[in-house]
Amino acid sequence: MVGLLVASPIFASLAKSHNPFRLIGVGLSVWTFATAGCGSSFDFWSIAICRMLVGVGEASFISLAAPFIDDNAPVPQKTAWLSMFYMCIPTGVALGYVYGGVVGSHLNWRYAFWGEAILMLPFAVLAFVIKPLQLKGFAPAESGKAQVVASVSEGSEASNLNDHVSEDISDQASERSIKSIGESRFLNQLSQFSQDTKVLLQEKVYVVNVLGYIAYNFVIGAYSYWGPKAGYNIYHMSNADMMFGGVTIVCGIVGTISGGFILDQMGATISNAFKLLSAATFLGAISCLTAFCLSSLYGFLALFTVGELLVFATQAPVNYVCLHSVKPSLRALSMAISTVSIHIFGDVPSSPLVGVLQDHVNNWRKTTLALTSIFFLAAGIWFV
Repeated sequence: MVGLLVASPIFASLAKSHNPFRLIGVGLSVWTFATAGCGSSFDFWSIAICRMLVGVGEASFISLAAPFIDDNAPVPQKTAWLSMFYMCIPTGVALGYVYGGVVGSHLNWRYAFWGEAILMLPFAVLAFVIKPLQLKGFAPAESGKAQVVASVSEGSEASNLNDHVSEDISDQASERSIKSIGESRFLNQLSQFSQDTKVLLQEKVYVVNVLGYIAYNFVIGAYSYWGPKAGYNIYHMSNADMMFGGVTIVCGIVGTISGGFILDQMGATISNAFKLLSAATFLGAISCLTAFCLSSLYGFLALFTVGELLVFATQAPVNYVCLHSVKPSLRALSMAISTVSIHIFGDVPSSPLVGVLQDHVNNWRKTTLALTSIFFLAAGIWFV
């Protein structure tokens, strides 16, 4: 999570001066070597550092993949394409549990990491060797050499030395010039990032959308962490992990795809996206809230399944709004800031806060009801 949160805005910012498709290749390469490093780790800190670097690799996809999909998807199917992308999250979680369990039981846990790295390596290579795509709103990035030449030229003009460049410039002076150019480019990128972030936070529709997304992820994050514990205590499930995990994975896949197709059928607009977000979250909140009020395990599972199908239908619409409520050149940054926000203010603090609440009330039914009610806050924000 640390690597993901730190690197997401960096990749989004670099997309203005480097080809975004190549940046995805860099991210995949970091991910590949970091995953292999996890398998080769020798103590806690070595695997912790490699795990942080895995997050760095993920960051390139989080920030840049969705804008690429939005650019290349057919107009009537843009949200459906996005939903297919975000459906990969619950699918990957499901496959990860199965893959890790099979490899761990037959070989050694290290082989699970090494196998993942080998599977990803061809994609990292392809990102560098195939013709790169361009993102809408970004001018084709110049090569590093061209940028240095341009910067030297600009510096020469500013110093009135553009008429003639002496061939016997000292190495020391050249090194100082290159260093100065590097520092200037870094400061310019930092200044541009600051300005873009300020513009992004002034987009009211975007900000409202992310606020609703934060409230939504606050609940989802706590569900994923405390759900099995609550299910075991309320309904005495002997296999609460498998039940909650299975329901979440199936609903995540079906609900996410359904949300994208429904928005396309309604007409993919920001207004329709907010209608779907608020309605699906409101109805999902009612279903989940009612489910936790029931004493029957089967009644709970039926209603909770309906509720999760509805709340997962928000994944494509909420990211559609993130992409289309800002100008094209800010889409990568909008995805990065959204990711950082929903984690820092949403699912990261929700688990410990729910733990504190449970310690205070000592009743899992009341705790889950209080947590689920936050879905209504998300629905209300999106309805606004």
